[in-house]
Amino acid sequence: MPPEERRDGRPHYLVVNADESEPGTCKDREIMRYDPHVLVEGCLIAGFAMGANAAYIYVRGEFYAEASHMQQAIDEAYEAGLIGPNACRSGWDMDVYLHRGAGAYICGEETALLESLEGKKGQPRLKPPFPAACGLYGCPTTVNNVETIAVTPTILRRGSSWFAGFGRENNTGTKIFSISGHVNNPCNVEEEMSIPLKELIEKHAGGVRGGWDNLQAVIPGGSSTPCLSKSICDNILMDFDSLRDHSTGLGTAAVIVIDKSADMIEAIARLSHFYRHESCGQCTPCREGMGWVYRVMKRLVTGDAEIEEIDMLWEVTKQIEGHTICALADGGVWPVQGLIRHFRPEIEERILQRKKGSAPSQAAE
Repeated sequence: MPPEERRDGRPHYLVVNADESEPGTCKDREIMRYDPHVLVEGCLIAGFAMGANAAYIYVRGEFYAEASHMQQAIDEAYEAGLIGPNACRSGWDMDVYLHRGAGAYICGEETALLESLEGKKGQPRLKPPFPAACGLYGCPTTVNNVETIAVTPTILRRGSSWFAGFGRENNTGTKIFSISGHVNNPCNVEEEMSIPLKELIEKHAGGVRGGWDNLQAVIPGGSSTPCLSKSICDNILMDFDSLRDHSTGLGTAAVIVIDKSADMIEAIARLSHFYRHESCGQCTPCREGMGWVYRVMKRLVTGDAEIEEIDMLWEVTKQIEGHTICALADGGVWPVQGLIRHFRPEIEERILQRKKGSAPSQAAE
């Protein structure tokens, strides 16, 4: 949309979310590290399509090498005339700026990212208004992540029908899966949507350490998604609908594999510690609730609790979920809900062992 056609004269902005902070997720940094030019190209295409003359790439502060490669690619694109005034001799002006964050998980939330980009404390904004109407500097803004913007040039070259040919209905396209944990070959791989989880792990990650029968659980979409037990992992598909049907989600498609050598209760307690630490403190349910959840989880690790507290913990997570400005609290309690949903017998057994004097006496911090 040319500037003269805009009703209120405000500029439009494209903001690329490269603040990849979700534990287990390492897809966006790989694009910036090894193929940064495709992201610059995507920024130009997306910017032209939405009528934006400026794009801001917000990079997580710890990604020093990735940010350096990204800046070099931007400089090279300017020198070649691919971006800047009259980008690609198209008559469209497009500037791309790199902004380094300071390493806050909360800045991965789009409105907290905008606050940080404006030089303010990175805390989520109340919505509405939404960024599409009132975003960066109060102007219409589109916020999207690196993978989405970077795949745009390939879709345009090959055609939308090609991209939609992957996966099943309502779950089409490709996805970058980050496979980590107890596998023989941790990796990033771009695969089609709806691939069976078992096939994904065995085909690209060398299988579960000790064989598939040694699998205990999988966190399918980054640390904020509820885990799945092995019996579900045997047949589940990696797409939105299939995972939703089992009370979890695709999230960032970061597949964290956990074998039987791990203490599931302690693993989820560590995630509770992470989300308690990363809460910005703006919302009371998150600020107080995540600390409370972590303290209970620490006691469940040692078994120093009562059976009734499991139901109380479930109820508190439901009171936290959906009652905050952003989804950090939701992501903080979903792993706990997944633990209770699939591993309640193990929690109860730990408590009973403690009463008999045979449970672990101390939880790892």
